[in-house]
Amino acid sequence: MNRTSSRYILLFFATYFPLCLTAMAVESRYDPLATADLRIPKPLDLAVNDGTRSREIPLRVYIPRADSAAQVILFSHGLGGSREGNAFMGQHWAKRGYVAVFVQHPGSDESVWKGERLGQRMLAMQRAASVENFLLRVQDVPAVLDALERWNNTEAHPLAGQLDLAHVGMSGHSFGAVTTQAVSGQSLPRVGATLTDKRILAAMAFSPSVGRSSADPKQSFGNVKIPWMLMTGTKDVAPIGPTDVKSRFAVYPALPAGDKFELVLENAEHSAFTDRALPGDEEPRNPNHHVAILALSTAFWDAYLRGDAQAKSWLVDGGAKKLLEPGDRWQSK
Repeated sequence: MNRTSSRYILLFFATYFPLCLTAMAVESRYDPLATADLRIPKPLDLAVNDGTRSREIPLRVYIPRADSAAQVILFSHGLGGSREGNAFMGQHWAKRGYVAVFVQHPGSDESVWKGERLGQRMLAMQRAASVENFLLRVQDVPAVLDALERWNNTEAHPLAGQLDLAHVGMSGHSFGAVTTQAVSGQSLPRVGATLTDKRILAAMAFSPSVGRSSADPKQSFGNVKIPWMLMTGTKDVAPIGPTDVKSRFAVYPALPAGDKFELVLENAEHSAFTDRALPGDEEPRNPNHHVAILALSTAFWDAYLRGDAQAKSWLVDGGAKKLLEPGDRWQSK
């Protein structure tokens, strides 16, 4: 190699290598899957005693290792679930510095099917998917938030001073998604009253649906004021109830523009958003689904509970798409 060629090579690296490093730094400076500490304390099991309804609401709380009060995420389980479900979400969100509160709803939780004969379990679940239980679930959310506020200000309580209740996110799967929608801005004219809790700043619905309402979806979802993220799949059909994929896809187009997001995972069934497969599943579980769920959900919380501009840019400007597979759909408005 002659001296002229060597000078050109050195000039090339001197000019472009720093730019490459800068580009890599910009690309890698936000990573919603990164966790500074792989350990979190053992989850704390508590219960809210709602005296006005003579109702006890079990909770499982994932607590981060933090020196200051942390933003709070509530999660509402699906029909027949419990506070123990979706631990993969609670653990990751806690590792990212959030207090994750998993709510168990009596009447539509695991008690519905436990103890029932195998042939009677589906019938018991169908009965539990009622308007009455929907309203009980929705009322559980403000009851839990009220309790968290009391505990946060009670010196002897394990959660004292650990909760940033000025920044609350709401989430849920299936029946929990319907619960989330109701307390986060959905209009429900048949109920005759607003169920929105204004303490919720952002909401995430896994397996959303338009529900049983015969109203135009735009009437139900057109006035949502806060950021929403929806996640569903091309085969997201629940074993119980009439909700189909069309119903899940109808929510996003009805939302007003402004901080609204939708992820549709190719071949994802209803159980893709839970810890394990469900009876009747036909598709093999895809490990990348949980990767995408954790990454996009975390970036959403970072953007709208913490005001992290890098997280919002990652969601909007293409970072999110790099984690997805061919056939997955990601959109925002």
